[in-house]
Amino acid sequence: MTDHHQSTRGKPRVALVTCTKLPDLEPDDRLVLAPLTALGVHAEPAVWDDPSVDWSRYDLAVLRSPWDYALRRDEFVAWAQTVPRLVNPADVVRWNTDKRYLAELSAAGVPTVPTVWVEPGERWTPPAEAGEYVIKPAVSAGSQDTGRYDLADPEHRTLAEAHVARLSAAGRVSMLQPYLSAVDTVGETALLFFTGPGGLAFSHAIRKGPMLTGPDLGETALYKEEQIDARTATPEQLAVARRVLDAIPGGTGSLLYARVDLIPGPDGSPVLVELELTEPSLFIGYADGAPDRLAAAITAHLP
Repeated sequence: MTDHHQSTRGKPRVALVTCTKLPDLEPDDRLVLAPLTALGVHAEPAVWDDPSVDWSRYDLAVLRSPWDYALRRDEFVAWAQTVPRLVNPADVVRWNTDKRYLAELSAAGVPTVPTVWVEPGERWTPPAEAGEYVIKPAVSAGSQDTGRYDLADPEHRTLAEAHVARLSAAGRVSMLQPYLSAVDTVGETALLFFTGPGGLAFSHAIRKGPMLTGPDLGETALYKEEQIDARTATPEQLAVARRVLDAIPGGTGSLLYARVDLIPGPDGSPVLVELELTEPSLFIGYADGAPDRLAAAITAHLP
């Protein structure tokens, strides 16, 4: 232990916040360790709900993969408020971990996927018109508890009702969105922004292939595997992403990173699916220089 302390004495200490199931971080996140070391920063994984972690020992705590919080969101938000130097900060965590933020962004003029919200205890029946829909909880991570339903199929209608009822019985808010067919062809585009010299700067983009093959039957994997490819963001996508960032309550000054997930809407123009400010995969392994840009962004937030 003494040697460890001697080796890090004088260096800024950064906790990369993760969960019990990923105690050594996921492989993509580990790519930032060497660039941080090169910048003279000692970074190490720390599990968010490990009572033995003394968060005051760190100069900065960076939220990375605490993906088991969805069923314990209140505990997670309360924990975030106790961490002295957390990025992204606790007020952002509270706002961004409940997807009802989409309603706020939509009201602010951001083009978003149309969403119907179902509160626990509220009676819900599938819309009469046929079409494909996605049902998911307002608080989730890694596409947990998320399903795709074809409402022309009577069995799917029954399963959709059961999905909402299951979430409702657990006291969770459900969200219902039309399934955008462009997911199957164009895919989803995630645009990554990191702190740069003048605030949040665009770093890179990736394409996510379709993930939802059918109804959710209640499996409990930590996250669903994704098909990821590098992608060049279009000027239109970048413009919409900037509109999203400009609409964030309180601005972007406190943010280390932001991920804006877009899908082409029915008319082909990008609409927001999710704005991830709490624990997004950053896909730094898919773009040259991205691990270095993330490391530089982390050092910019050190006291």
